[in-house]
Amino acid sequence: MNVKKSLKLGLSALALTASLSVTAQEDPIKVGILHSLTGTMAISETALKDTMLMLIEKQNEAGGVLGRQLEPVVVDPASNWPLFAEKARELLAQEDVDVIFGNWTSVSRKSVLPVIEELNGLLFYPVQYEGEESSENVFYTGAAPNQQAIPAVDYLMNNIGVERWVLAGTDYVYPRTTNKILETYLKDQGVAEADIMINYTPFGHSDWQNIVSEIKRFGSAGKKTAVVSTINGDANVPFYRELGNQGIAASDIPVVAFSVGEQELSGIDTGPLVGHLAAWNYFMSVDSDANYDFIDQWVAHTGDEAAVTNDPMEAHYIGFNMYIEAVKKAGTTDVDAVKDAIIGVSVPNLTGGYATMMPNHHITKPVLIGEIQDNGQFATVWQTPSTVAGDAWSDFLPGSRDLIADWRKPMSCGNFNVKDGKCGASAGEQALAAE
Repeated sequence: MNVKKSLKLGLSALALTASLSVTAQEDPIKVGILHSLTGTMAISETALKDTMLMLIEKQNEAGGVLGRQLEPVVVDPASNWPLFAEKARELLAQEDVDVIFGNWTSVSRKSVLPVIEELNGLLFYPVQYEGEESSENVFYTGAAPNQQAIPAVDYLMNNIGVERWVLAGTDYVYPRTTNKILETYLKDQGVAEADIMINYTPFGHSDWQNIVSEIKRFGSAGKKTAVVSTINGDANVPFYRELGNQGIAASDIPVVAFSVGEQELSGIDTGPLVGHLAAWNYFMSVDSDANYDFIDQWVAHTGDEAAVTNDPMEAHYIGFNMYIEAVKKAGTTDVDAVKDAIIGVSVPNLTGGYATMMPNHHITKPVLIGEIQDNGQFATVWQTPSTVAGDAWSDFLPGSRDLIADWRKPMSCGNFNVKDGKCGASAGEQALAAE
């Protein structure tokens, strides 16, 4: 081959390499959105899909990230837990998304976990959950029990004088595990077993007359009684309606909910529910400039002046901004690089402070207790003086109190036993073993 021809081929190869490099940089960053748009959880999850679309649109208007635009890829797992795993696989293996934001229920998250870990994806999970998990591939931006359930019980016990407890939940892993933690915690505080009533109902449960009657009878024993509710999805609408039908006022038997926010209340008459409570890390009524800006953006995005915001929306806001900052810090969307870069990243929350990603892949959050108002909003009646770091493993369960999670090298373990110095199976492997 002559020198001239060789030089031409070399220059052509360099041009092709440069062209491919430019094309790669110009390819969009694909963001998977894995939320139920139909079925029993659509009442809660549809707004989260729309939140992600709004955040992506705003980021693109600001120039994207690393010179690349973001492209949403929306799928509907339809409140079908096995379908969540199929849709997650579709997003990662077929759509080749760089990151996934999604899920609401813990059973859907447990379904997705083995897929996310097998294909080395990234999942940002925005909803309060039961803890007892820490995956290298999941970032938990909702509340762990020590950021919601335990402070709520402490508030009821110390501020309202509650002595009898109804733990009412939907029949799946989040309510059952949370109530197991709460039952142990209450007994540690000296509450007798006879003063704890536990009840579970299926997803979409609609006939609450008998159960609410039982709660009413349980609360007539002469001790201050409260309901701690882990009821999820559209079952909340008839539950609260039946409370009103049977005249159960917050002054008689207060209900503190962990899965009822502004979105769920927008579908019911809240007049009879005034004074009942919810424990979250954000309320739409929070007085901060960041919150007002977010609400304005949401109203403009939806075109609905009456549109409401809620806690899981804030969790997506935090998680999305953490992902963007981690990508900038890493200089790439490479999954392993982003996982390393995101630990320690801090971004503004909507309550006027900051959220930080901890080594256990949980974030710091304030805890707020709010009373339902007749306009469907919450008035904050109590909050922690500072943010609280989420615990992956509960201090109140014997099998968990010796476990910690730390995804920094060299430990890189989600369930390290500080007593025997060993790391257990991954969260995805545990989810598969539980099936």
